Order: sequence, then C-alpha cells, then structure tokens
Amino acid sequence: MADGQRYLLPNFSNPLASQYSSSSLIANDLLVKSLLNQLAPEQPSPSKAPTLAPANQTLRGMFPQNHQQGHNSRITGAPGRQNPMQNYFPQQVPHLHQQVSQHHQLQQQEHSGHGAAANMMGHSAYSGGVMANASPFSGNNMQVSQHGATTRGGQAQQINEHWTEQLRLHKESERAHSMMTENMQPHYYARLKASENRGIGGPATNSGGSGPAADGEEDRRRPYQVLNPNKRQDWHNLDMTGQGIRTLSPALFMYEFLQELYLGSNQLTSLPPAIGKLRRLRLLEASNNQISELPPEIGMCTDLKTLLVFNNRITSLPTELGFLYHLEMLGIEGNPLIPGWKQEIMERGTKNLVSKLLEQAPVSIAPARREHIVLNHHASSNLEHVKVLTWNILCEKFATPQTYGYTPPRALKWEYRKMEILKEIREKDADILCLQEIAGDAFNDFFSPHLAQNDYRGILFQRPKAKTMRPAEALSVDGCAVFYKNTKWHLIDKQLVDYANIAINRPDMKKTHDVFNRVMLKDNVGLICFFESRVTGARMIVANTHLAWEPHLADVKLVQTGILMDQLAMHAEKFVRWKPLTEKDKKLYQGPKSGDEDEEGGQALVPFVPSQEYRNITEIPLVVCGDYNSTIDSSVYDLLQKGRVPPDHSDFGEHTYGNFTKNGIEHPFNMRSAYYHLAGSPHELAFTNYTPGFQGVIDYIWYSTNTLEVVSLLGPPDQEHLRRVPGFPNYHFPADHIQLVAEFVIKARKEKKMVTEPDFGSSSKERRSERGKE
Repeated sequence: MADGQRYLLPNFSNPLASQYSSSSLIANDLLVKSLLNQLAPEQPSPSKAPTLAPANQTLRGMFPQNHQQGHNSRITGAPGRQNPMQNYFPQQVPHLHQQVSQHHQLQQQEHSGHGAAANMMGHSAYSGGVMANASPFSGNNMQVSQHGATTRGGQAQQINEHWTEQLRLHKESERAHSMMTENMQPHYYARLKASENRGIGGPATNSGGSGPAADGEEDRRRPYQVLNPNKRQDWHNLDMTGQGIRTLSPALFMYEFLQELYLGSNQLTSLPPAIGKLRRLRLLEASNNQISELPPEIGMCTDLKTLLVFNNRITSLPTELGFLYHLEMLGIEGNPLIPGWKQEIMERGTKNLVSKLLEQAPVSIAPARREHIVLNHHASSNLEHVKVLTWNILCEKFATPQTYGYTPPRALKWEYRKMEILKEIREKDADILCLQEIAGDAFNDFFSPHLAQNDYRGILFQRPKAKTMRPAEALSVDGCAVFYKNTKWHLIDKQLVDYANIAINRPDMKKTHDVFNRVMLKDNVGLICFFESRVTGARMIVANTHLAWEPHLADVKLVQTGILMDQLAMHAEKFVRWKPLTEKDKKLYQGPKSGDEDEEGGQALVPFVPSQEYRNITEIPLVVCGDYNSTIDSSVYDLLQKGRVPPDHSDFGEHTYGNFTKNGIEHPFNMRSAYYHLAGSPHELAFTNYTPGFQGVIDYIWYSTNTLEVVSLLGPPDQEHLRRVPGFPNYHFPADHIQLVAEFVIKARKEKKMVTEPDFGSSSKERRSERGKE
C-alpha cells in the first residue's frame, strides 16, 4: 500500500502531455477526449492552484470502499471462465496507450493483495485504458465535473463521501444496464445471487432486522418477531432484472420473507402499493425503468438500507419515505428530481433527507374510531356492570428515536403523548384502569391529579430497582398502576408481587441455579387489588402485570405467570374470609380526599349497602390484565386458559424451577381471554402491539367465566389507516400498544337452597301434637 500511496500523490508534471506532444497524436480524437475528461475535468483558474486530494480520498478512489472483489470472485467461478464484468469496460486502444497501460499494470502488480478482479473494479478504464485516478485532481472533483455540481458564488461545492458513493453506484448501474441492452449478456446480479442461493457465501438471515441490536438493547423492553425454526427458508433474494417486465404480479408480494429484490432494467412505470407488504426488504433495486413516482406504501419497508432508483422519471419523493429510518443509500441520480431534494442528498446525505421528510410530514387523516362491539344485547341493567381498560402506555424513557425512528419527533415527545393518552382514557370512561410502563413521576405529577378530576384514584407499584436509587432518579422507574372510580368502588386491600424476590425465597426454588441466573435478573412486577362495590356490595379481585419481554425467556415468563396465579389463589383465600365492611368503612363524603381513607365530615354521596359474602375463592369475580409479552401459542396462554402446564413443557427447556418443573403449574380458576369471543370474526384483533419488528397479540384481559360475562369489547383499529403506517406510536396512537376495553356483568349468584320439612296437612300436625301431650 505504501507504493500505491506514493504513486497516487499529486504530480503536476503530466507525463502523458510530454510523451504525446506531436500534432499527429493530438489529432487522435479518442486520446484528446481521454485527456480532457480524465486529466482536466474543469478549466483551471490562473489565480488559484489546483486542490490536492487528501491521501485517504486518493486511496479510496484507487480501491473503492465498496469494491466488488468478493462479487467478482463469485462471478468468475471456476478458473478459466470468462468474467462478465469485463464487458463493463471498453477495450484498450492499441499502440497509443501501450506504454501507459504497461505502466499501470506494473503499479497494479504491487497491490497483490487485491487480485485482478479487484483491480479491474478499482482502476476503471474509462477511455483508452487511462486510469480515472491518474489525474493530479482527486476522483471526487472529476465526478463533480461530470455530473454538474451546483455552484454558489462561482465556487464549486464540496461533495461529500456519500454523494461520491452515489455517483459510483450510478455509474455501475449504467454499465450493468448497458451490458444487457447492448452486449446482450446477463446481468451480473443473476450470477451473484444464484450462487448465494446455492449456499455459496449467502448472507446471514434473521428476523428481518427487528431483533435486538448489540449496543445496550437489553433495556429496550420491546418484543420482536422470532422466525419459526421448523419453517426453513433457504433463499431471501429475487432477481427479475432485464426481463422486459411492464407490471408486477400480485403473487410476487406473497414472498414476505424477501430481503433483496432486483427489478432494474425493465419497463416498469410504477411500483404497486403492495410493495409495502415486503416489510423485511433491505435492498430494492429498481433502476433504469420508467417509474414516475414512488408509492407512499414504500414507507412500510422500514428495514430498507439501500433503495436504488437510478435513471427513472421521478420528480418528487413521498413524505412516507421519512419512515425509512434505516435507509443508508437512496440512489436518485438520473431522475428529474426537484432540485431541493437532490441538493439535500448531495450536501448532507440520505440520512438527513429521511429525517427532514419525517419532521416535515403533515399529520395524517385521523383513522375511523374503534368500533364498540356488543356481544350481549340482553344483559340485565339490574346486575353490576364493570368496564375494565388495560394499556401499556410506553414509558417516556423507552420512547427513543433510536427505537422508534419511524415516529415523527413531535409525536414521540412525552408532552404530546401524555395528553393523547389522557384524552383516550377519559373517552373510554372505564371503571378500572390497568396501566403498564407508567413512571413514578408521570403517576404522581400528571395522571393522578388529572384523573382525579374524573373521580379516579390510583396506586402504583414500581420495579424493585427504584428502591436502590436516589429518590429523584427513582421517579423515572416504571411499573404497574391501577386506577378505579372512587364513587363506585372501595379499595379493601392491595398486594404487590415481586416475581424475582418471591422466586428466590421459595423453599423449592431458592437452591436452583436457573432462578438466580434467569428469573432473578428480571425485575418485573404485578399488582393485586381487592375491591368492593359501593352500589351492590359485590367484591372483585383485579390483577395487573407486565412480564419479561425477551422471546428467548419463555421459561421466565411462564414462571412469573405461575407465581402470579399462586399469589392470586393465596390472597383469594384471605379475601374469602374478609369480614363484611361496616357503614363507616364504606361511607363516602364530599370534599377533598387523600390516601385510601375517606375524610370525616360532609354529606354521604352513596348509601350504605352490606357486603356480599363468598364461600370459596372461585366465587369471587376475578379479572387479570396486563402485558404478558406472550402470544396465543405460548405456555403462558395455555396456563391461563387451560389452568395447567405440564412439567415437561417445551418452554421450560432444560431449566429447573422446583415444583414447577417437578409437578407442573396449575391454578384453580376458570379463566378465558375477553377477546376470545372475537376469534374468527371480522373484528378479531390481529395485534395489540404494532411496530415494524413485531405485530401480534400479547396484551390480555382475562376473567373468571363462572362469575363474569362479557357484554361488549373495543374493536380493532381501522385497517385502512394501517396500510401506510409502519408502526405505533404516531399522531393518532400515542403508544406502541393499543388499549383493550371490556365491559362485564357480574352474574347473579345462585343462593343456597334451604332444606324444609314437608307439610302433610293439619291432621298430621294435630296427631303429632296430641302424641306429644300424652
């Protein structure tokens, strides 16, 4: 490399000019063009010395940063095969450039580590074999002159490295197109991708870029899609280059696993909206077509890193392009694009353009309101009705631009989101609110005082790590909160569930390594509340939880759910024996209130109703809400729905968790998901968490079927709105989860039948009376 550096240092004495100074040689038109294009890209100023290229730029011109060495080695295949990339370059002119070419060959031999194929890509023989970087001017300046850089005040603008790379890719695309159309040879993509699909150096695949990254993602608390290991997919790219295609078949967009799609050198006039279905695309090549605009649905492909549309007819860019926060290269050279957008890329690069589009994107039209679906039109109004809402509201500290780069900055700000969250909670007007990811300061300073205006009181249980932090820092720690309508419900008792602490103190678990190495590392919590209705005296248990988010911790989530159900059964035994409340306990007075106790004085708002009594734990109405980070095919769902998970369940793996892996996990309650009733209907929920990397149902409202009946449910979001929305949050959905709302009716209790003595008439009574007297 030292010799290469020395060879490329600027030299103002041009050896070619002195060697070929005769008029007969200069008359050679080919040489003149070569000298003018390669050695004098712009008219030199007599008062300004030529700008020297930095050494790193010169080396980058000699050996491009993305040179095709690896590609050419695949293309050539076995020794002796013709390299199709050779068709990219014109044949060298004999005699006139013989000495120049020999000189270059000597220099190229010094860089033996790059090989012939790499040298061919790095030393592009544009005309007559004269190297592009043999000029005393840098390669960057030459490309600027060839593509007409914009000037300000007569000064040539500095072109950044990103634009230099764009011009290189543009030139490469033109050569590939020329090779097919003029030389009638196959595109080199076909050879390259065919070898990859046969397993020769194929790219590593994963879940479409939605898994956790390497830099501190352990605290992101965002689920991601996990591919089924039993469904093998051996290829992830498709090359349809140069096939004369005018329109794309809808069947193409059924291949949602595609990560690379090549559509260049066809006769396409547009990309269909269905392109948004290919959400795992990382590279889309559609150069050398007749495309006049990009569809807004292109914004759904948030994993895109490279989007090449060179030499089309595109004049403007959709604002939805701002959703592509992973995009590194937008190839737009050769399009009649609005100068402002092109200038943005030339000066600041693709990343800045994407950010600008996202920031300037207008607020989209609001979606249709979620429908209120009534399941039981004949529910008696004389029975107790209970409306429950559960919602992961996305804690402020987790809502970062790195994780939610597709969300407009203003819509991601906590100041905007918290007002939208409050507005939706007030609109739903539920009796019980179960919120997850609510920070201590948000609970104390915002939601508690604002919701108090709507008759709500609340309690919060933060993650245990808040106890180890300073008071000011602990306020940012999130947890689970339960709010309730104070004029309708009286809070009798509350219990906090610290999964890690309970697990390591269980006699059957505290000696197992997996409890310390897996369960103890997660600081998830749950909250159990015991209520009594001020209207009917009916009692109810409400639980709220947020389980571990990592897909590979299925065993930990199962253990956490088992602990929650054990705690519910244990505390329900205590609740059954809880003595009836007195009138003083339940009396509600007017005026300000603080804590769990009502202030004395004032006029009672609700008349006293005696407490209902229960014989066993299954008679008490039970609602269990939360973000379980578990889909319908998980062991967590099986445990809650079926009441038991065997000890050899696959989610346990090889881990040991005391009695859970010895005898299995079970609970005594008859439970069902409230949204189970919508399964198979047009209103079935497709997701509760909606992000580019994951769309699925992981939030639930579970209820005891023997004591509660579902009356109505809040339906799914507007599907039409989702066609151009890659993920939440946005202006209309302030969190990445959607809220679930279910209205229940407490079933009428069956009174115990009293055994009475049969009456056989007055004659028999008289006879018994007379016998008694005798």
